[in-house]
Amino acid sequence: MVVVVLVFLGLTYWSLSSTDKTFDTCEIVGLSDVEKIDFERYDSVLVAASTLYEGNSIKNVMQGEQYRKAWSTPVKVPILYLNNLDGNAKVLEEGGGQQTHSLKLQKDNGTLMTLRSVSKDPSPLVPKVAKTLGIENIVVDGISAQHPYAALVVAQLSEKAKILNTKPKVVFVPKHERLSSYNDKYGNRLFLLEYETKGNAKWLGLKNVDSLVDTDDLQELKINNSSKVGININSLVRARLFDLLIGDWDRHAKQWGWAIENIGDSINAIPLPCDRDNAFFNLEGVLPTIISNNALLPEVQSFENEIDFLPGLISPFDVYFMRDIPQSTFEQEAKELQLLLTDEVIEASFSVWSDEIYELDGKELITKIKNRRDDLISYAILFQQELLKSKELTEALKGSEDVKMTKAQMACFNCASN
Repeated sequence: MVVVVLVFLGLTYWSLSSTDKTFDTCEIVGLSDVEKIDFERYDSVLVAASTLYEGNSIKNVMQGEQYRKAWSTPVKVPILYLNNLDGNAKVLEEGGGQQTHSLKLQKDNGTLMTLRSVSKDPSPLVPKVAKTLGIENIVVDGISAQHPYAALVVAQLSEKAKILNTKPKVVFVPKHERLSSYNDKYGNRLFLLEYETKGNAKWLGLKNVDSLVDTDDLQELKINNSSKVGININSLVRARLFDLLIGDWDRHAKQWGWAIENIGDSINAIPLPCDRDNAFFNLEGVLPTIISNNALLPEVQSFENEIDFLPGLISPFDVYFMRDIPQSTFEQEAKELQLLLTDEVIEASFSVWSDEIYELDGKELITKIKNRRDDLISYAILFQQELLKSKELTEALKGSEDVKMTKAQMACFNCASN
């Protein structure tokens, strides 16, 4: 037994210490000295999202194969200069994400967009003890469970499911004048360019919708105009069931925007999901399996043919917004998703991937989505039943700590009307 433990510890340390880097940007293929390249001569580049997660046989066993090949496989990506963006664009500020480096942009017409780095920087999340022991790779390598191009497919599926999305596109942004002081950190990198979940909403093309707000702003609207502000419950239920379908387990309140639809003197808020980093999350290997068990991290679940532990996917966001929605609505929206997301629609949604990425992961993910879709009514009923078992909230949602609410108002969205 002692020998087994020592072997396990030895393999663990070997796997975790295979690299001492915590962050790396993309790698351009065929162009050696990036700093000397005149990117204006090109309309695209062949680039790998990151080679930081390349593994070996021991790492693949101990930490899982994950999406390592997708991260290191070169894909052809269009080059974007901010001054060439439709409607022009200027940098407003850096975003505040912990792992994702982002720049908030504003177009000439006031529309807000963002550049979200495809490569992640989890170094702020690495505990000191891991750094001391030289095993920070246990946190860093977790990014390999995220698919670098998942958001592109999710957007296509969202369109067919009639769910709002931020319309992400993958782009390469060279160093150039419009980046100004942000060049060193953000120049020559791979990004997802997408719309912001607040500000001007004209890009959505929805009748009577002209603005977007964050969840905390919606809460304040509700508190100040309780009888006149409501949410589109069918759209919200459909969006959350869609999350189950694509395995996106990380859906806290800051990952939602709301399109404000004006109906007379009333407001109907339509949910706008964002941040699809954890869609198709693929957690494998000995160590991740141990760490992500249902007792320790019930919400961290790998994307499989079936949902392993649905109670772990119920979030405070769900309890706050959805606890009083009847089961009939959940069943109705599950049936509608089944009708909208046919086999042909699911398969066609992956056409946004390059052939190389599709060959790596496309067929397996398509099969899993279809299996989950077929069982979606059962998941919807179980989801609603678990919501009913949940206790009312006693704390503010993530990102809403500064909203002035009574204890009663913290419990649920409609509690502001009580």
